[in-house]
Amino acid sequence: MNRRTFMTALTVSLAAGGPFRAGAQGAPVFSLSPEHPLQEAWQAWKRLCLNEEGRVIDAPQSGASHSEGQGYGLRLAAAFGDEEAFRRIFAWTEGNLALREDGLLSWRYLPETGDPVPDQNNASDGDLFYAWALIQGGILWNEPGFHERARIIGRALEQGCLAGHPDGSERRYLLPAAYGFASEEGVTLNPSYFMPRAMREVGMFAEAPALALAARDGLELMNAIAGAALLPDWLRLTPEGPADAPGLSANCGYDALRIPLYLCWSGMNATPAQARFREIHRRAARVSRDTPTVFEEGTGQVRETSDQPGYRALVALNDCVMAGTAGATLPDFDAEQPYFPATLHLMALVAQAEFFPKCLPI
Repeated sequence: MNRRTFMTALTVSLAAGGPFRAGAQGAPVFSLSPEHPLQEAWQAWKRLCLNEEGRVIDAPQSGASHSEGQGYGLRLAAAFGDEEAFRRIFAWTEGNLALREDGLLSWRYLPETGDPVPDQNNASDGDLFYAWALIQGGILWNEPGFHERARIIGRALEQGCLAGHPDGSERRYLLPAAYGFASEEGVTLNPSYFMPRAMREVGMFAEAPALALAARDGLELMNAIAGAALLPDWLRLTPEGPADAPGLSANCGYDALRIPLYLCWSGMNATPAQARFREIHRRAARVSRDTPTVFEEGTGQVRETSDQPGYRALVALNDCVMAGTAGATLPDFDAEQPYFPATLHLMALVAQAEFFPKCLPI
């Protein structure tokens, strides 16, 4: 498929909307009703992770906040139709992380320090989710300012956070940040930053077509790797292809486990990446009751497991989506878990409600 054909297909897809209500400029919007059973889980998540100021707190990480968490929280607030929480998260983020001239967010906030934002580099996945949420919020609450902010971020991601394949081809990929991940040796990538649906919708809405096209290229790279091996947390892309990224994890670990969630939340149900995830977890389930969270590069041996239900929810959702049958073993939301598994858990439940009604918990 050439680039013009891809853009035409993408426009038709967004206009069709599938299970979504069409909003401004054809962007799809999905929001759970106030009576939806998952609203109770959302209230529990807020009590666990969101303070009164609008800061999403990662308690195990010294109570830090990240653009990732702010983006996740903003996107969940839109999914649950919670305008008050949405505006609170937005206000805190704009006041404390929107420090860069290009409009992207600084990636981390450290409370109770002299300089709470010592590193103003961004994290592209945080920016991506934040912009995606702003598109949804602008539609839901008829707020043009949210849309303008989303466009600024989308264009900044296109201009500063995409890198071409070192082999000189047209393929482009979303970098983890604006600087520090491209060198003469290649480009360092985190495949879990490639959220296909968010990249497409933000790219189209912000009139940043290269970002939308990078969703295709990132998905093709992930599926090519998954056809023969586990998807790593990090890799270096060289002219010859993927290789280990020096100093970064090549295991399939806590970053990579987000990949099947993002693919499911993009409405996908049969990619090689999802199939590989299902295969390794089915194999591991024969010897461990807990959920594997880190698989060793090459051997596929389980290096870490967790009893947190949020990780189990990712496996259950992907398994149901791949099986195509009714009923899933998704656990009920549990607020007695840390920020990261709790947030992934809630996103998995939202993805199930949005795209896969057959995968109701059994």
